[in-house]
Amino acid sequence: MYEHKKIFILGMARSGYEAAKLLSKYHNQILVTDRTDQDKAQVEELRSLGIEVIITNNPEELLDDSYDVMIKNPGIIKTHPCVEKAHSLKIPVMNEVEMAYHYLPKDITIIAITGSNGKTTTTTIIYELLKHGEKHVHLGGNIGTPLSKLVEQIESGDLLVMEISDHQLVDMKEFHPNVAVFTNLSEVHLDFHGGSYENYKNVKKKLFLPMTEKDLAILNLENQDVVELTKDIKATKKYFSSQRKADIYLKDRSIYLNEEELISLHDIRVKGVHNYENIMCALMVGHVFGISKEAIHEVLENFGGVEHRIEFVTKLNQREFYNDSKATNNQSTIIALRSFDTPVVLILGGLDRGQTFDELTPDMDHVSHVVCYGETKEKIKAYCDSIKKDCIVLDCLEEAVHAAYRLSNEGDTILFSPACASWDQYKTFEERGNEFKNVVESLK
Repeated sequence: MYEHKKIFILGMARSGYEAAKLLSKYHNQILVTDRTDQDKAQVEELRSLGIEVIITNNPEELLDDSYDVMIKNPGIIKTHPCVEKAHSLKIPVMNEVEMAYHYLPKDITIIAITGSNGKTTTTTIIYELLKHGEKHVHLGGNIGTPLSKLVEQIESGDLLVMEISDHQLVDMKEFHPNVAVFTNLSEVHLDFHGGSYENYKNVKKKLFLPMTEKDLAILNLENQDVVELTKDIKATKKYFSSQRKADIYLKDRSIYLNEEELISLHDIRVKGVHNYENIMCALMVGHVFGISKEAIHEVLENFGGVEHRIEFVTKLNQREFYNDSKATNNQSTIIALRSFDTPVVLILGGLDRGQTFDELTPDMDHVSHVVCYGETKEKIKAYCDSIKKDCIVLDCLEEAVHAAYRLSNEGDTILFSPACASWDQYKTFEERGNEFKNVVESLK
């Protein structure tokens, strides 16, 4: 717990704002910095609490050895000049989750979910299962609600379900989950980790390092990188598999746990192997906490997926529109493409993080046209030319949606699965997805 400390918060956004409010209740002296203007009402609220807020491109000039700790926004790279200065001054650097963790009751149960893809879906299903099982459960982390905002709601004996990203794990050391889920592992976000897949994998492993044999790790048996990376962790391991027998597995169009059929795939609303893998993770967690078959069926018969992840938007003139704005890497877009057997008009584009698009090729056969925009548009056009796929280059998402609609035929799927981060033109993938949905609605 941090009390009577001098604290430097690098980057405001949601996590910095909530962190500052929590820390202000414990007699801390707090400075919040950001390089862009923030919500005026939130800034005024922080200032009314005695918190200093400074907008600057050079926050390192404000940092000196009088500070006890730095709270870093997860999106800020570790080579940022202000972070490097903190290290040189021997000031501990952590993120909002690691800080808020120290304010939690010691006897709660933490269920943490990480992985390259599927985190949000898995986290949401776990939360819904526990809630339907009448557990006193809270939902937060990378899924949208900073832990700092939840701290005062969490009581002794509660359950806490958290989505944890690699960006958060970079600055975490002591955060200790009782149950940790590893959905899968692939080469994503490498620009944030110095271009190194090894660095990325080792950051992901940090979630499991504080765990003991009393804790449970739920792991993907079909992902060799996951299996190899976690072979020496101390936690008790349970495996899920979509291809062979494991602790929980797919067989004959049903999900089995310890050879007992839990649910038929026919009774699950969302479809696709990737969703079944996410569901198996959640069902393993549900089993640990005694969730009944009745609750499992109630949740999975009604769960239609999470917003911005292969989200059905509307059907217009015999064309179906899907919003997959959360697909910020090739692997996510591959999963989306494999979810459809109809002709697809695919919208790609966004922030250029140095990626190529060659991984998409095996799943592009049923893509009739590509429409691209944003920083990566010329790179996408060159890729499409190399595989002889029709591609139109435009400047913005609105133009791309209109073009995709014009190019489509009855029976087609118009899929917005950008395979790129949103930050070239949007603050978040949610903002980008909402714009896609708004433009689609305007077509009516």
